[in-house]
Amino acid sequence: MDFLFNIPYVLRVLLSLVVIMAFNKLLKQLLVSLILGTLCLALWCGHSFDTIGAIAFARAFELDNLLLMLLVAQVIWLSTQMDKTGTMTELVDTVKSLVSQRTAMAVLPAVIGLLPMPGGAIFSAPLVDDCDREKIIDPLLKTRINYWFRHLWEYWWPLYPGVLMAIAITGLPMTTFMLLQLPLSFLSVLSGYIFLLRKVRKSPAPENDKKRAALKKIFTLIRPILVIITVYLLIRLFLPGLATVNKYLPMISGIFVAQLVLQRNRPLAFSDWQKSGRRSLTISGWRKILFSKKALDMAVLAGIIRVYGAFIEAQLADGTLLMGHVRDELGSWNIPILLVIILIPFISGITTGIAIGFVGAGFPIVMMLMGNSPTYGTLLSTTLLAYASGYMGMLLSPVHVCLIVTNEHFKTSLPASIFKLVRPALVVIGGAIALSLLINAIM
Repeated sequence: MDFLFNIPYVLRVLLSLVVIMAFNKLLKQLLVSLILGTLCLALWCGHSFDTIGAIAFARAFELDNLLLMLLVAQVIWLSTQMDKTGTMTELVDTVKSLVSQRTAMAVLPAVIGLLPMPGGAIFSAPLVDDCDREKIIDPLLKTRINYWFRHLWEYWWPLYPGVLMAIAITGLPMTTFMLLQLPLSFLSVLSGYIFLLRKVRKSPAPENDKKRAALKKIFTLIRPILVIITVYLLIRLFLPGLATVNKYLPMISGIFVAQLVLQRNRPLAFSDWQKSGRRSLTISGWRKILFSKKALDMAVLAGIIRVYGAFIEAQLADGTLLMGHVRDELGSWNIPILLVIILIPFISGITTGIAIGFVGAGFPIVMMLMGNSPTYGTLLSTTLLAYASGYMGMLLSPVHVCLIVTNEHFKTSLPASIFKLVRPALVVIGGAIALSLLINAIM
């Protein structure tokens, strides 16, 4: 068995992800598969059972993880509330009155993508599903469309923590970073259309008179989303201390206010109470929302994913860091520097499944590889390439919360979803390499 501990750390990390996908395909139990994959990684990295228990317990019950689980549950509560009040159906109908069914399936998750909420794809998944009321579109295709177009903005949208962290590490001005990264969003739209949207049957264009009516209605229906963004920005501007306590609190507050506003404008139906005369039935309706099995399952999944991430970040028995070994191994293999700049963030992204993960773990290493005084052109081109590759690693990660909850919603295969996203991901990385070389050539 000793040969197992002589395998490079790069392969140990990647094979732990293979274990998760293999067990999920075999057992059809994602939660169990995540636990087994986490245990495999921990043992393979030399942690004792006592250490494994300590690391897992500390991450599972830390405030950050508990609030993440609450936030994921909140997303599902709000989406269920919108569904029960008819808001979700009307929103889909209104968007389809403005654009074709094909475009609506991309626009709806893109709008939700403006909200920097972990697991936000579970919010947009019912909207995408409702675009296909005849159920003629392959659920796997709907999974990919929802997931891909939910993630158009995190390359540069400054509400996302990963963007803010990348700006802090690189030292670039916010406007410069945003303009630098903006082409990646265009590449995502292009590749998403070519490989995903084109497979949806083209429907007739909406009539002009319906468009005018829909435009008047759309802002009323997206009010919960606008409330979340407004509250989030107000807290970040005027109560920054709340975000200092925990980064999820501004978003949690925004969703809570959105739920209150939606309940005030569209209270849950009292029809059952009117028939029976029992006022408690409305409370019962809310109890079903707050204690739904779906919300509980998704929240627990999010928590377990973070436990997996804890073992990526934890010190090994000798006090070294796992990602430090990955960096040293790639350097010792005489891999060209350009490829190392791609691989370090990509591996960080695919193993953590979150933007903060690949930025926090990968960017300091990438900045170090550039030397003490890189030219401005080198800084720009390297930042663009590192972020694009890390982001694609994150999108292809089997431990990305959004991918997991989308597959759970549509009851689709996790490996199949990832496999079919490789081609659009390659387009984005290829475009980023071209843009990086162009910046180096002209600066």
